[in-house]
Amino acid sequence: MLEELVQKSRSYRRYDASHILSEETLRNLIDLTRFTPSAANRQPLKYYLSCSAVTNALIFPCLGWAGYLKNWDGPSEGERPTGYIIILGDDRISSNVQYDHGIAAQTIMLGAAERGLGGCMIASINRGRLKQELELPDYFSILLVLALGKPAEKVIVEPIAEHGSIQYWRDESGIHHVPKRSLDEIIVAHPSAQHMGTGRRHE
Repeated sequence: MLEELVQKSRSYRRYDASHILSEETLRNLIDLTRFTPSAANRQPLKYYLSCSAVTNALIFPCLGWAGYLKNWDGPSEGERPTGYIIILGDDRISSNVQYDHGIAAQTIMLGAAERGLGGCMIASINRGRLKQELELPDYFSILLVLALGKPAEKVIVEPIAEHGSIQYWRDESGIHHVPKRSLDEIIVAHPSAQHMGTGRRHE
């Protein structure tokens, strides 16, 4: 079911380094994006794939990991991603990608979850260094980096406590906790209330 797949698709930051991703797997995930919506159907996104130890080692130091975990510098050796997909905007096609990369990234992550994999969308990127390390042409803009692999951590989604924080955290056992807002909190208009004349109209 789609609901189960969405719930399973979490942001994982520790991976089983013995589970090597193949180029075919990454290509199959990218193939899903060809069918996603694109503003004006321009399709300006391109993708840099990495599943080799050499290029993975170039990409990893360019990324920021888990800003809320102040005393954690990211996954250590043996827990690092075994593959990356770098989402690029091709400025030759359009300098404004709109929301295309967000749609593509979520589609890739759902495809990864369906295959028993996990990942993390990373926007904290040293773009200048990464572009230099990978020798990317100037007409490519680095939009997102998707870290991928076999998850090696447990992630629990839980309700935000009253007056609680939205910040994710880890307990003594290393379990990753992610507070989420309730359904009622994020819905601003209820059709049943409107039917009774108690809903407010926004002009």
